[in-house]
Amino acid sequence: MRTVCWVVLVTLAASVPLLAQDRGAMPQRKAFTVIRAGTLIDGKSDTPRRDQIIVIRGNRIDSVSDGAGTKIPPGATVIDLSKATVLPGLIDSHTHIFLQGEDPAAGGYDANILKYPLALRAARATVAARRALEQGFTVLRDVETEGAGYGDVGIKQAIEAGYIPGPRLRVATRAISTTGGYPLEGYAPELVMPKGVQVIDGPVEARKAAREQLDHGADWIKVYMTHRSWVGKNGELASQPTLTVEELKAIVEETHGWGKKVACHAYSGIGMQRALDGGCDSIEHGLEISDPQIAQMVKQGTWYCPTISVYYTDWAPPDTPEGQRDRLRASAHEESFKKALKVGVKIVFGTDMGGIPWTEPIAQEFPRMVDLGMSPMDAIKSATSRAAEMLDMTGQVGVVAPGAYADLVAVQGDPLKDVKELGNIQFVMKDGKVFKGEGRTN
Repeated sequence: MRTVCWVVLVTLAASVPLLAQDRGAMPQRKAFTVIRAGTLIDGKSDTPRRDQIIVIRGNRIDSVSDGAGTKIPPGATVIDLSKATVLPGLIDSHTHIFLQGEDPAAGGYDANILKYPLALRAARATVAARRALEQGFTVLRDVETEGAGYGDVGIKQAIEAGYIPGPRLRVATRAISTTGGYPLEGYAPELVMPKGVQVIDGPVEARKAAREQLDHGADWIKVYMTHRSWVGKNGELASQPTLTVEELKAIVEETHGWGKKVACHAYSGIGMQRALDGGCDSIEHGLEISDPQIAQMVKQGTWYCPTISVYYTDWAPPDTPEGQRDRLRASAHEESFKKALKVGVKIVFGTDMGGIPWTEPIAQEFPRMVDLGMSPMDAIKSATSRAAEMLDMTGQVGVVAPGAYADLVAVQGDPLKDVKELGNIQFVMKDGKVFKGEGRTN
């Protein structure tokens, strides 16, 4: 009898965790949240819709329908934004959360690498990520850590695990350039100084660097195809080329083999041409792009992330070589943007925040784009559905539609009449959770 009882007890004890696992595996009912949107700009359509009901289940959008006649799910939390304009969460496709718009008087870029410990830089990056989310940017493509190694992967993991608030991150880790192609520079030649990127020379090293970065969590590979810029002998914008076409092709081939993409920092000239001939997926900045190069971008489907605003900051005095360069960069950039827009180059919103202090508004890029000829609706799409397409996240972010993540923002005014309204985001939701501004809840 004692033996039988012991067997029964052991059997029951063994079954308890299995029963617990079964209960834990049972699907949980996800609560509904309903948004009443006075005006909806869904990120994809050419015209807004009025009086819309957005039903959210868990962290996804369940349905979007006209307000009249739509039944509210029983027990749903209703957020009344009927006097606001609702949009998808915004996407900034070019940021640096590990930069802070470094003040030259405080040591500038070099102090960031030589003086500040990685823990401090990570803490500041955490604040930058939160500030982006507060301004309605629920996705960032962060294009390198500037000497902080794989810190962006760690910040991304912390956000995904819920330890810190922040946008969805697509990260480029260390970035790649060549010998003589990136700071730190200007120190005694006998000193081996740290660099803000991973330095390679030759296709073999280029491929290996791409493999290392992809293996350690890079979503994109960032490559510097030019370094520095100045006014050339004939008054043109000149820039120093870095990687060869062969080096870039090795990186692109390897990265594409992993199902990922390559972003190329390119100002102008030879480096710009090498970027296009090497098969890059996006041109970053593109200050001076020739007509044949723009035609090549259209043919190849190359994305253009212009980052306009950053080139209007910190101009040197006009009577100095640096000041003349600064003004030429801005004027050449304007013409390149206008030409690219006219012929249909695929343009996405990007700011180079980090190059600009994170205390400044991210949305300042919108009026820059509109002033140069882009319609407010196209400017919004460049920061929503078009950016999502470039990031291979179509249907997941950048759109208010069934199946997309419940990432939403709202403003009180009409951004189609004044795109500057996007600089005053009143409501932010990410993954179905309200991060900023409750609205009126019924």
